Amino acid sequence: MTWLVFALMTVFTWGVYGILLHAGQLNMGDPENGRYKAFLFVGIAYFLTAVLAPLILLVLRGASWNYPVKGMGLSLLAGIAGAAGAFAVLLAFGAKGSPTVVMSIIFAGAPIVNAVVALILHPPAGGIGALRWQFVAGILLAAIGGCMVTLFKPPPTAAAPPAAVEASEASR
Repeated sequence: MTWLVFALMTVFTWGVYGILLHAGQLNMGDPENGRYKAFLFVGIAYFLTAVLAPLILLVLRGASWNYPVKGMGLSLLAGIAGAAGAFAVLLAFGAKGSPTVVMSIIFAGAPIVNAVVALILHPPAGGIGALRWQFVAGILLAAIGGCMVTLFKPPPTAAAPPAAVEASEASR
C-alpha cells in the first residue's frame, strides 16, 4: 500500500498547488507580469525538485547513464505537457478564474482525459463494450462533480472597506 501513500501525497501537493500559485502571483505586486514572475519560480522549483534531486539519486545509486531515445522523448513530452498545464493555470487565473473553480475543473477533468487516453492507447479486451458500468459511472461522476463544484462554489470573502485597509497598513 506504499503506492497509496505516495498517491495521497500527490493529491495533497497538487491540491495546494493552485492556491499557492495564485497567492504567489498576487504577492508579486505586479498585476501585469506577476503570473510570469510566479511561473519563473515554479520553474526554479522544478529544477531543484525534478533535476537536482533525481540526479543526486541516480549518482548515489550508481545508475546507468544509458537513456533510450523513446524513453527520453516520451518523458520530455510529459514534462512539456505538465509545464504547459502549469502555465495554463496561471493564464486562467490572469483571465479572472478563481483558484476554486479553475482547480476544480482541472482536477475533475484530468482523470477523465487520462481515462479516455488510456483507453485509446490500451483498449480493453473485448472493446469498449467490455467496460464495467462502475468505470463509466466514475467518469460521469467526475464530470458532474467538477461541474457542481464550479457552479456552486462558495461566495468570495467580503473585501475590507478601504478605510479599514488603510488603517491596517498605517499601523504596521
